Amino acid sequence: MTENNRTSPPLSSVRKIGKSVLEIAKSRIELIGIELTQEKERLLEIALLSLSAMLFGFLGLVVLTALIMVLFWETWRWQAMIVILVVYLLLALFCAAFARKILRDAPLPFEGTIAEFEKDYITLHSD
Repeated sequence: MTENNRTSPPLSSVRKIGKSVLEIAKSRIELIGIELTQEKERLLEIALLSLSAMLFGFLGLVVLTALIMVLFWETWRWQAMIVILVVYLLLALFCAAFARKILRDAPLPFEGTIAEFEKDYITLHSD
């Protein structure tokens, strides 16, 4: 019976530690799932809004181009075409540069999860 008492406390401590580790892992996995869902929803919203903006922008540019060409057809036809081309190219370069900036400045995915793992690491190593 004395031998049983000696092995029980360490075994129960190991079980408690194992249970704590599993609970921490479970909460971190749930956090990853929540952040992944939020990121997916954000990207879908951005994609739909971007596609809508491109569609309406394209339609507006077609109408604007047609209007300018009709207005200048008799007098400045080639010059109007060149100006429209240059404006469209400059707008395309601006949009590409702005999109690149957004991607470069975007926060890291799973920032909250990484922060929690760092807290766990500090807690474990401070004891």
